[in-house]
Amino acid sequence: MSNVPDLIRVLSVDDHPLLREGIATLVNAEADMKLVAEASSGQEAVQLFRLHRPDVTLMDLQMPGMNGTEAIVEIRQEFPDARVIVLTTYTGDAQVLRALKAGARGYLLKVDVHLELLDVIRAVHAGQKKIPPQVAAELAEHAGDDSLSQREIDVLRLIATGHSNKLIADRLSIGESTAKTHVANILSKLSANDRAHAVTIATKRGIIDL
Repeated sequence: MSNVPDLIRVLSVDDHPLLREGIATLVNAEADMKLVAEASSGQEAVQLFRLHRPDVTLMDLQMPGMNGTEAIVEIRQEFPDARVIVLTTYTGDAQVLRALKAGARGYLLKVDVHLELLDVIRAVHAGQKKIPPQVAAELAEHAGDDSLSQREIDVLRLIATGHSNKLIADRLSIGESTAKTHVANILSKLSANDRAHAVTIATKRGIIDL
């Protein structure tokens, strides 16, 4: 009987080659894990997951085309037991929540990759969930907030690109008074002083991307 443990097979997904290179070096230096594939987009991640069935997938969120959250949803629809760790530069609570709802089991900020990645891979592979303290704190801070509806998020995106209430109403085929109501609700829910402040808050929290 061999005492060599089964290797943890890892798929790395990021559109930055240098980060993938760094992850490959870290992972392949370990006796208990191996990088089996690298993807640079969400679509490629789904295809390579089907091909390799990795034990743990490292997923960037911000990628052109299909983003990381969408890729997690698609992978887990086919493979419900997929274990995905999100690697990102963003701590925004709305973005974290989307990733966790999609089925991510770990969340790691890219600045902490060199210190914590290997421990997080082992923990998630062992069935644990791993969320950094600062990310957990941000989630807790907004846990009681009223979340924006999808329509309010649509309105907020148009505010961010400089649309007036009238233009928002035209774009979304709603009355101008309805658009004004949506804007008022957004300011209230985000505790924002004005439209520009609302956009700043929403961007920081990952509710919208600019």
